[in-house]
Amino acid sequence: MTARIRPRLGGCRDTRLGERGFALLIVLWTLVLLALVVTEVTASARSEAQQAFNLRRNAEAEASADASLFEAVFHLADAADQHWAPDGSTHRWRLGRFAAAVRIDDERWKINPNTASVEMLQALLQAVGVDARNAAGLAAAIIDWRTPGNRPHKLGAREPEYRAAGRDYAPPGAPMSGLAELGLVLGMTPDLLARLAPHLSLYQDGDPDRTTADPVVAGVLAELGPDATMPSDSGDGSLIAAITASVAGPDGTRFTRRAVVRVAMGQERPWQVLTWDAPPT
Repeated sequence: MTARIRPRLGGCRDTRLGERGFALLIVLWTLVLLALVVTEVTASARSEAQQAFNLRRNAEAEASADASLFEAVFHLADAADQHWAPDGSTHRWRLGRFAAAVRIDDERWKINPNTASVEMLQALLQAVGVDARNAAGLAAAIIDWRTPGNRPHKLGAREPEYRAAGRDYAPPGAPMSGLAELGLVLGMTPDLLARLAPHLSLYQDGDPDRTTADPVVAGVLAELGPDATMPSDSGDGSLIAAITASVAGPDGTRFTRRAVVRVAMGQERPWQVLTWDAPPT
């Protein structure tokens, strides 16, 4: 009697188990990749939503600062007794969810670097911390920058001095069109210009008004004496004011707008914006 030999099935069973394990591994890796993709998409969506929220919040702050500045212009141009004066005082109120603060300064309180004498410029430079010799040289360089000619003033600088200092430009021999141009004068630094800027204005003729509320300018005028200055005169009776409007929200959002405006009562165009910027907060 012949014995039957049963086939061994262990090899097939092991193969099927291996295939099932490999398939399970692929599924697990797929789930992990899907989880990573979902996490990335969710994080990206949250980031974009936060950016959109920040843009909206900053836009609201900017619009509120602009509205506050125009409110100040309206009060400056108001002919009633309640109009606001450019006396350096700060006006505060609420505008929606923002707290607004507006300061108005008379530009006649400031020194015009296009018209100031070398003595006045030197005194101002010393008042903001420049030593006497460097102040004298920088004041002369400012005069050389704004006036035509080839010969430098004593301690001043014309084209040869700029070339020797490695500059690829020279004094234009014309009045400055903006205070930023003062930063190009040989010897001027960004830090020094930042200290000078609050006391300077290009929008008034003559020397500062002696009623100035700027203590630095007042000290300069006192040092020079009454005979060394020329009274300012806007010519048409208009007022030129620097307005700084700052707003702050409950969530810490802040924005500051600064403008220089000319206000002329009784004219067809009662006010005009001369400069418009957003200084760093």
